[in-house]
Amino acid sequence: MDAPIVGSEAVASGALSRGQLRWNYRSIFPDIYVPRSADRSLEAMTVGAWLWSEQRSTITGRAAAALHGAKWVNETSPIEMLWRNNHCPPGIIARDERFAPDEVMSLRGLSVATPARTGFDLARHLVGATAVAHLDDLARATRITRRDLITLVERYPRARGNKRARLLIDMMDAGAESPKESWLRLVLVSAGLPPPTTQIQVTDGEFVAYLDMGWETPMVAVEYDGDHHRLDRRQYVKDIRRAESVERLGWHVIRVIKEDRPREIVERVTRALTQRGYPISPRNRSHGRGAA
Repeated sequence: MDAPIVGSEAVASGALSRGQLRWNYRSIFPDIYVPRSADRSLEAMTVGAWLWSEQRSTITGRAAAALHGAKWVNETSPIEMLWRNNHCPPGIIARDERFAPDEVMSLRGLSVATPARTGFDLARHLVGATAVAHLDDLARATRITRRDLITLVERYPRARGNKRARLLIDMMDAGAESPKESWLRLVLVSAGLPPPTTQIQVTDGEFVAYLDMGWETPMVAVEYDGDHHRLDRRQYVKDIRRAESVERLGWHVIRVIKEDRPREIVERVTRALTQRGYPISPRNRSHGRGAA
């Protein structure tokens, strides 16, 4: 099995000899081992970190988000936990912070922060587009709401990072389908543009499409085109046909690619909204630095 083990316990119980432990396993944390043949995985690192804490910690942050079903968590992300310990090994971040029993649940045999507490911690300890993307991802996986997170902000008014957390939580949107969509939405909102609606359904009765984000009254949409749109020929052809159908229904769609700069994106969107008579304030037209 590839599950992490406590090395000293395995040897003491006779399950492994010291030689077997040394030759067949590798250490991921002090006294925590996985088989040498096992690939690195976030789940194994999470279980290993919890075992290292002698099962006394509560997993939170990115690792908890992944356990709750979030898809955009990097496999090399540090394991964040609610626990008092100032001497964590590399790869583990322990924070001595208050939490209530209703903010913890059992998941896969581990003590894990609830989705709401996980989001609260993400919003306080991550920044900018990274935080928004992880909040979007968690919201998409668990359907937590802004109110769920603000309740914890209000429960712990003196908690570190609360001021920033309020701003990031307000930007959370479960409609994002990729980190780049989260980034793009943050670029627009940070420039002072009205928050766009995500996953807008467009139909003529038979044809149906969903636009990444946009404004329904002026019928202006913004979509992020990742590399798969260009490299997958079938997807590329499908995208062209879809774009033609959407435009026939009166939508103006602005396509964004990775080479586009935030200021250029904001200018294009502002110009499209203005041309369609959508009210844009002077601040909207002048501010285009985008997201951090």
